[in-house]
Amino acid sequence: QVQLAESGGGLVQAGASLRLSCVTSGITFDRSAMGWFRQVPGKDREFVAAINRNAGTTYYSDSVRGRFTISRDNAKNTVYLQMSTLKPEDTAVYYCAASIYGVVTTTPNPLPDFDFWGQGTQVTVSS
Repeated sequence: QVQLAESGGGLVQAGASLRLSCVTSGITFDRSAMGWFRQVPGKDREFVAAINRNAGTTYYSDSVRGRFTISRDNAKNTVYLQMSTLKPEDTAVYYCAASIYGVVTTTPNPLPDFDFWGQGTQVTVSS
């Protein structure tokens, strides 16, 4: 059974930093591209960042590029999202996602590439 468990969300002030983690099980993690997405009520799920299986290639949405960094530790089956200079518009539920393939192929929005999803972690940024 595939499980993706996000953690690290919370309530912070604008300008602060947070690091999200996603621990996985039930997948061959080092063969899977991983991603982070976010969603606010009433809106579609939005791409945030993705990383190929070997961590050699990363992808970011324009809204977070330069502020967020995605990384992975294949020994720990974990993907991270380091978020800096947070803004109120970053407020959302953040979801971790895993692909059965090792690379992202659909750009600029790779949502169709991902097969498994976590339950999400809430990030709230106050102004």
